[in-house]
Amino acid sequence: MDFQFAMWQMLYLFISPQKVYRNFSYRKQSKNQYARDDPAFLVLLSLCLLVTSIVYALILKKSFLGFLQFSLWSIFIDCIGIGAVVATVAWFVANKYFLVCGDDQVEWGYCFDVHLNAFFPLLVILHGIGAIIYVLLASDGIILTLVGNTLLLISFSYYVYITFLGYDSLPNLRKTKVLLYPFTVLAILYTISMILRWNLVQIFHLYNQLKGH
Repeated sequence: MDFQFAMWQMLYLFISPQKVYRNFSYRKQSKNQYARDDPAFLVLLSLCLLVTSIVYALILKKSFLGFLQFSLWSIFIDCIGIGAVVATVAWFVANKYFLVCGDDQVEWGYCFDVHLNAFFPLLVILHGIGAIIYVLLASDGIILTLVGNTLLLISFSYYVYITFLGYDSLPNLRKTKVLLYPFTVLAILYTISMILRWNLVQIFHLYNQLKGH
């Protein structure tokens, strides 16, 4: 497993995600597939989830059993399980509505890789930065609500953008710009949450608390 290359991809998902997908195109030319054939990225992503689970276990004062439940849920449900569902829906939609007639179909494995690519920045922002300021974000103050909701907006916007890049980079797909439409939904939800002063991060952390029970 090429962990050095996987770390390079993780870095460039923040710096220049287009370069990551350009590499997927090179793989298609050399190995006739877009999907990764090396599990190193998923292994490193799982390790990152394990580390952030330790941090959350300490913050939420979970027992060792609670930490195990939290970490296993984060890896196999939040990341892999939900990712498999998202990849399956994306695979169906891409091949049904975006595919140019007569071209090769989009691989399910590539759709899953797109999810993993988009999930990593979300993980860093929510489980990383979010964990650091957890105590502050759990407050009801308007400033802290602003910071917390903005953090959620940025993380899910990253997910949408990197997902869009993943499908827009495929030459056999058209009309992929509709994948940017969720930005409008996110902006509306963000605006409503701020008007009503809903601290959405509290919902996120409540979900994290339930994962260890």
